[in-house]
Amino acid sequence: MRKTAAIIGAGPTGLAAAEVLAEAGLAVTMFERMASPARKLLMAGRGGLNLTHSEEFSRFLARYGAAAPRLRPFLEAFGPQDLRDWCARLGQETFVGSSGRVFPTSFKASPLLRAWLRRLDALGVKIRLRHDFRGFEGRVALFDTPEGLRRVEADVFVLALGGASWPRLGADGAWVAPLAAAGLPSSPLRPANCGLILDWSDHFREKFEGQPLKNVALRFGEHVARGECLITRRGLEGGAVYALSGAVRDALGADGAEILLDLRPDASEAELAQRLARPRGKQSLANFLRKTTHLPPLAIALLREAGPLSDTPEALAARIKAAPLRVKGVAGLERAISTAGGVLWDGLDDRLMAKNFPGLFLAGEMLDWEAPTGGYLLTACFALGRAAGKAAAAYAVSEAA
Repeated sequence: MRKTAAIIGAGPTGLAAAEVLAEAGLAVTMFERMASPARKLLMAGRGGLNLTHSEEFSRFLARYGAAAPRLRPFLEAFGPQDLRDWCARLGQETFVGSSGRVFPTSFKASPLLRAWLRRLDALGVKIRLRHDFRGFEGRVALFDTPEGLRRVEADVFVLALGGASWPRLGADGAWVAPLAAAGLPSSPLRPANCGLILDWSDHFREKFEGQPLKNVALRFGEHVARGECLITRRGLEGGAVYALSGAVRDALGADGAEILLDLRPDASEAELAQRLARPRGKQSLANFLRKTTHLPPLAIALLREAGPLSDTPEALAARIKAAPLRVKGVAGLERAISTAGGVLWDGLDDRLMAKNFPGLFLAGEMLDWEAPTGGYLLTACFALGRAAGKAAAAYAVSEAA
């Protein structure tokens, strides 16, 4: 008799697991709480779907920090080039951008998702929408549906329920309690790749909210990130901010944390001091800074936000290279790009199967790891989903033998 697999969660991780299981010959049904699959993937692709990164593998792996040893075997089995090759087989070619990031040639998520869903449909994968997972009753999965409670049995289950960021797109972390009851505890779910909250002055907020700050560097302890920031009503967003957000989040104390903003990362402090030593004459300090250092009005205002300005060349140069900004907190899960924390690895074996629930496999962002932006999160979600699918298929076959 044909073995059955139930995939709970129809994001990239669940879709990847479903594809592998269907290719192995199992009858696969996916259950998704939203009215359509992969909503967060579509949201991520609105500004260009960053699938993965082209850097050398050891450097790529290091981006996962403390989770790198756990993720290594999965990423070795399905890494960045494997993901690009898979896209090509779907008819979705990819290209490497100037930053080393990899995008579909279409640049969008929707063509890739449509091609993927056609592939799954051809494999016989069924998708049941508006099925909200509520936990297990023995070896039966429970779902709230528009028609009432539904019980689902299967030979193997794969949970791919995502983290808790952008909950309106489907993943809200509601699985934490039912999985803990089933003997799978989690570390706290926290925002990752998120904005930083700063207490701007009213004048600064009203004048500069929504403006970008380009080609700057942020420093927090030993962590340095270069790129672009965006001034928001509550603080800072942007690639350079997200790169530091995890370290800042983990170090926040009662009085917050201090980051340093380098407004001229391509110029040394000594070079800036030399420029600023020129006679100022009757120019205002703002005009003098603009002409000698080419700082835009936003950058000059940020120098003032960091505290009173000295007019000595050395002090001004030091402020330009390391303007101190006090961070009050990090943005919440409702606005974070991804999630830190999740189901503890100790509850799973090397196949991603729950030690206390044979036939139950877990994968993706709901596990206890995090990754920076740059395609790292999505690559690992693909790799984990495929690994869980392969392991679940092998388990189903072995149980039938």
